[in-house]
Amino acid sequence: MLSLLLAAAIVQTPLPLNIGGRVAPAPSGAYDFGWPGVYFEGRFSGPSVEVAVDTGVEHLAVSVDGVRKAELIKSGETRLKLDRLGPGEHVVRLDKLTESQTGSARFEGFFVGREGRALPAPARPRRIEFIGDSYTVAYGVRSTTRDCTEQQVHDLTDTSLSFAPALAARLDADYRIEAFSGRGVVRNYNGLAPGEPLPALFPRLIPGQGEPRIAANDPWKPEIVVIGLGTNDFSTSLHAGETWADEAALRKDYRDSYVAFVEGLKASRPGASFFLIQGDTFVDDVAEVAARAGATAVRITGMERTACHSHPSAADQRMMADRLEAAILEN
Repeated sequence: MLSLLLAAAIVQTPLPLNIGGRVAPAPSGAYDFGWPGVYFEGRFSGPSVEVAVDTGVEHLAVSVDGVRKAELIKSGETRLKLDRLGPGEHVVRLDKLTESQTGSARFEGFFVGREGRALPAPARPRRIEFIGDSYTVAYGVRSTTRDCTEQQVHDLTDTSLSFAPALAARLDADYRIEAFSGRGVVRNYNGLAPGEPLPALFPRLIPGQGEPRIAANDPWKPEIVVIGLGTNDFSTSLHAGETWADEAALRKDYRDSYVAFVEGLKASRPGASFFLIQGDTFVDDVAEVAARAGATAVRITGMERTACHSHPSAADQRMMADRLEAAILEN
C-alpha cells in the first residue's frame, strides 16, 4: 500500500501559479500568506485537480472556472480533490476570505495527476494595489446584523466581497490588498497600538510579523493604487496621553503623514495613478492630501453600513466599486 501511495505522489504535477497578494516563500515550494484577499491561480487540462493547503485559522474558498466549489473552514492541513470537471482547460483558484491579524496560512500547491496537464498560469493585463482598513477587508460583510461577537466577525468577513476584487474584475486586473482592520494613517481605532498605524505595517510580507519584509526592488508594479485610510484616525475621540494635543494637531499630522506615505509609494511605483477615498469625517483632509501629492480624491458617501459593527454591507461594497470605477475611467 505504501509503495502505491508513493507512486501516486510521484506522478502528480504542480501547476505554475499566478499569485495575487504578498506571500513569503516557505519550504518545499510552499508560500505563507497573511494579508487579506491573497489568491492563487493555476491553469490545467484534465478532469481533476488537487489543492494542498494548511489553512491555519483562515477560511479559504476554492473555485474552478469561476464557480465556487468549496469553502475550507477547518483549521490545519487540507488536501482537497476536485474531479469530474469535464474535458478541456480549467482554471483553479484559492481565495483567502477571512482576516486574522496574527499568524498565517500556507499554500502548498495545485496538482494534477496522470490524466491532467499543467498549463501556463493565468495572467491579466493590469495590476491594481489596494491599501486600507476594515472597509477594504470587507469586515463582517456577510452579517445580517450589526451586533457581532469577535468570532462572528472573523467567520463573516469575506474579502472576496470587498470593493477591491469587484473593481479589479471589472478592469480585468490582478490585484494586491494590504489592509488591516482598525489601523489609520497616524492613529488607530480608539488610540490602540500606538506607533503601529498602517504605514508602519505596510512593508511586511505577513502583516502580524515584523519579518520578513517586502524587497526594496519588488518587481510587482501596479498601474493603479487605491487607498482608503482615515476612518480609524478620526472615528473616536482623543484620549489623555496620546501624541496629539487636540484634533487640529491630529488632522495636521494625518495630512502631512499621508502626503509623505503617498509620495513614498509614488517613488517606488513610477507611472501609477493614485486614488484616495474620502470618508464622511475626513473629506477636506483627503482633498488636501490629494492636491499636495498629485492624486485623485474620490468621494464615497451614502452607505447603509448594516454589516458587523456598522461596517459596509455587500451592497455598499458594490457601490464603492461603482464610484471608484467611474473615477478611474474618467482619469
